[in-house]
Amino acid sequence: MFRVLIVDDDAVQLRLTSEVAARAGFQPITATSGQQALDLLRADLRIGAVVLDLVMPDLDGMAVLEQMRHGRIATPVIVQTADPSLETVVTAMRQGAVDFFVKPVAPERMIVSLRNAVKLGELESLVRTDRARLAHTMGLADIVARSPAMDRVLSLCAKAARTTLPVLIEGEAGTGKDLLARVIHGTGERAGRPFVTVNCANIPPSRIDAVLFGSRRGVIAGDNADSAGKLAEAHGGTILLDEIGELPLDTQSMLLKALERGETEPLGGDRPVRVNVRLLASTSRRLLNLARSGDFREDLYYRLNVFPIYLPPLRDRPEDLPALATVFATRHAAETGKRIAGLSEAALGLLKAFAWPGNVGQLENSVYRAVALAATTVLEPVDFPHIVAQGSGRAEALRHAATFASPSAPVHIDDARVHKREAVRTLPATDRFVADTGEVAALADVERELIVFALVRYGYRMSRVARALGIGRSTLYRKLREYGLDEGVASHAA
Repeated sequence: MFRVLIVDDDAVQLRLTSEVAARAGFQPITATSGQQALDLLRADLRIGAVVLDLVMPDLDGMAVLEQMRHGRIATPVIVQTADPSLETVVTAMRQGAVDFFVKPVAPERMIVSLRNAVKLGELESLVRTDRARLAHTMGLADIVARSPAMDRVLSLCAKAARTTLPVLIEGEAGTGKDLLARVIHGTGERAGRPFVTVNCANIPPSRIDAVLFGSRRGVIAGDNADSAGKLAEAHGGTILLDEIGELPLDTQSMLLKALERGETEPLGGDRPVRVNVRLLASTSRRLLNLARSGDFREDLYYRLNVFPIYLPPLRDRPEDLPALATVFATRHAAETGKRIAGLSEAALGLLKAFAWPGNVGQLENSVYRAVALAATTVLEPVDFPHIVAQGSGRAEALRHAATFASPSAPVHIDDARVHKREAVRTLPATDRFVADTGEVAALADVERELIVFALVRYGYRMSRVARALGIGRSTLYRKLREYGLDEGVASHAA
């Protein structure tokens, strides 16, 4: 529900306008003076539109418009006045008003004006967000949040932006860790400077060192030119290491050394390169658990964990869902040229009842798909057939196989290493753990056999294999080399 600020020193008019706004589905917030209105707008209450009376004592409507313009408060304003003169209207529009009406106004006219103003505000906000993303100047206002849980997160972000400390952002996949990192950078002293992102999970261990620290020509097969490395590219700005828990241990050591010394050593180089970067790191797994298991260096963990921020999953902040869905619908409708006014209560109810294992990313994709399918200007449950099907399919599965976990069920970040597997045929111990000599098989042989089994079972999808075995990808690659399995894996990947 969008908030609408109604500003009028006439108590009767204030009440009547508030009733019309509430009847149209808005949440009215009232102010009886221009100064009170400015205070509410500066408090960042995420107000969607303002209905502003022009004639008020002390600070009148024109002065409010002027201060909003100078203060870069971009909330759309509708002015209402008892003076129908053209000069008054033109002056108000030049000061930034998006619409006007003369008292008394018909409720239907006011409702149309409010809806248009809120829609305009949404579109302008999307444009500002896209521009800020490109300029690396995103701010807290670019995050859609209505829940107490996200209020706490944004408060931490504001504090983190005022420091140069490393920040560790933990949260499930799809919760928006990248966006949060961009906001911390965009509201800090390095705003507008380079912001470089490295997804550590998508880079093979054999290349990650060159990607991060750079390399000289010919050191890496196929590289015919020097590479500065991502840390050097981020010099003066910020680097985000996404899924930092997937870094190999050797690379972790090099990263820690670079952070401590403020310089990198390109592969094949003969002299270090000075770098001045702020480090932000994100992970969809509890880094402390990885440190305890030996898959992540404890000294690097404690260096990163100076300023931790936990981003809760979407299912733990349902208050955010309607606003997020509306923003996604507005954005995609604008991109595709379709007229979408919003989502029906039934559609919102359907979305609220869903668990969203893929979090905000999954919600965004679902809304985009619904906009593409929509035959009317309001999104209905019928426009979300994939959500309806998953919901009914889950209920059917639970009735027939209550003991099995859905593979798409959400898993909390604390339990990210625990995965229930399908039941498989149990082999006698003599077949599984006894060598041909009759002695108990060596642990390494059993481990190698289990890794081969997992590789075949999961089609050589390394992230899936690592999760099933309960180890990190870097640990998995190390064991593949130890058991001479890496060449076979490479042939399947080719």
